[in-house]
Amino acid sequence: MNDWITTPITADLVRGALAMEPTEHGVQPHRLPARARVQIPDGQLMMAEAQTSGVRLVFRTSATAVELDTLRTKNVYLGAPARPDGLYDLLVDGKLVGQASTTGGNELRIDMSTGGAETVSGPVGTVRFDLPPGSKEVVIWLPYNEITELVALRTDAPVEAVTTDRRIWLHHGSSISHGSNAASGSQTWPALAATAAGVELINLGFGGSAMLDPFTARAIRDTAADVISLKLGINLVNGDVMRLRVFGPSVHGFLDTIREGHPDTPLLVVSPIFCAIHEQTPGPAMPLMDGDQVRFRATGEPAPGKLTLSVIREELARIVKQRSDDDPNLHYLDGRELYAEGDPELPDNLHPDAETHRLMGARFAKAAGGLLAGDR
Repeated sequence: MNDWITTPITADLVRGALAMEPTEHGVQPHRLPARARVQIPDGQLMMAEAQTSGVRLVFRTSATAVELDTLRTKNVYLGAPARPDGLYDLLVDGKLVGQASTTGGNELRIDMSTGGAETVSGPVGTVRFDLPPGSKEVVIWLPYNEITELVALRTDAPVEAVTTDRRIWLHHGSSISHGSNAASGSQTWPALAATAAGVELINLGFGGSAMLDPFTARAIRDTAADVISLKLGINLVNGDVMRLRVFGPSVHGFLDTIREGHPDTPLLVVSPIFCAIHEQTPGPAMPLMDGDQVRFRATGEPAPGKLTLSVIREELARIVKQRSDDDPNLHYLDGRELYAEGDPELPDNLHPDAETHRLMGARFAKAAGGLLAGDR
């Protein structure tokens, strides 16, 4: 039987979060600060920013066992097949050596046909890992697709925080960056690219919510980072939220705000990956049941000024070229370098699967490795 030591979960043990909110049970990591959260206009982004994509606990210990009590909130989509439980990834000295799910927790029951949602409460659960002997660095990546309240951390030997001088990469994007359909938290394409490049990740990928929101730009502006990337476009199309007249000035404004806090930081603008349903067809995108699987289709009608992925790529390339004369640290990457026509099909017509996340992570590390490493 273990003689457990309980260690308070404080900000120096948590990476990838911009805020830690005290709760009834413990602390909840957030990927947007409080001043941004009060301006969020919808439940989708409230849910997405609270899901712990890219958030991990990092510590050094000689313990041979660790237990983490959490209160998860798991999404349940009414009428759709049950989604698997989120996975906690255990890395020891940089190697993935274990995965586990917790139990209990809350359920957020979502009706995709109406957009309504109801939360059903559940109990705190525990995830446990056995550890190899000796002193080692332990990283526990939290599930990317669940809201996670951190309740208690127990080990059978003391833990200490780990400092690092590695470069910080802050990335913002849509559900594809958030991790939708990845194998686990350490296996999203941004996490895989960060591991390959040897940088520390802050993942501000928000499912359904990369909308050029000014409060997101201000959060990026005010966060320390050595390199920043913005993957823009797909949510603007599948949400059908704006037209070309507004898109260009909105991109300029988003970049202007970030540059207020990061005037010389390498900044990479990434256009959308290939997505057949929206290449030439505007949104909105609608989910449909196809047997036992949800698939998406584009329902908009082409018209002057409507946004498609081809329109967005052209405009982003133009904006970056225009600005780069005065901003030599601004760069552009065509998202089709990460996923292109002819690659394995997106299973639901919109989101990459686990294998495509691995493909995209490797391709991004190759295409942007110099920026991430600070070589250019």
